Amino acid sequence: MKAVSKIILALLTLLAASSGITKILLMQQDVDFFGKYGFSSPMLIVFGSVQLLGGLLLVFPKTRFAGAAIVAVTFLVSLPMLLMDGNMAISIITLVTILLLGVVMKQSWRPAAQ
Repeated sequence: MKAVSKIILALLTLLAASSGITKILLMQQDVDFFGKYGFSSPMLIVFGSVQLLGGLLLVFPKTRFAGAAIVAVTFLVSLPMLLMDGNMAISIITLVTILLLGVVMKQSWRPAAQ
């Protein structure tokens, strides 16, 4: 089961990083899609940077919870737009990704020492 968890974590990390990078690079598909919902290019770069940061934080056990939370929030922001656009396949994939990020958050939760 540990191997499956590591594979899922690796896939989530790659997904977050690649999704962030495409936004930072202002790939036309992202510019067109998010532009319909009011995202300017600078906003898209910031959004992508946050996704990339979350993906990088997923790599390290001490920052994994924060990384998963950050990426989950960015995907939660995207989900309503995908649904409004009628893109059900990507919406389902995004929802599954959010749920898997929740699992990562649960597994990596370490309460602060008191």
